Amino acid sequence: MYQVLLERSAERDLKRLSAEVHDRVIDTIKGLATNPRPPGCRKLVGGQNDWRVRVRVRVGDYRVLYEIADTIRIVRVNRVRHRREVYR
Repeated sequence: MYQVLLERSAERDLKRLSAEVHDRVIDTIKGLATNPRPPGCRKLVGGQNDWRVRVRVRVGDYRVLYEIADTIRIVRVNRVRHRREVYR
């Protein structure tokens, strides 16, 4: 099991989401504790430990950006945003 930590920016992003999207994102984040590299996740170019996972919802696609520290078994969630905004 990995410990999942939310950065302040990710907490603010979660507060802005609708209830349906929020619930799906939370389920995805909880799943990172057992499997930090789920199917569909991608390693980000330019970062050593930076990853993203896609959250599918009916309205649009959201991204959860996070870092994995395997040696200390921690997943740090940095951002939760819509795909058109997350990489800015």
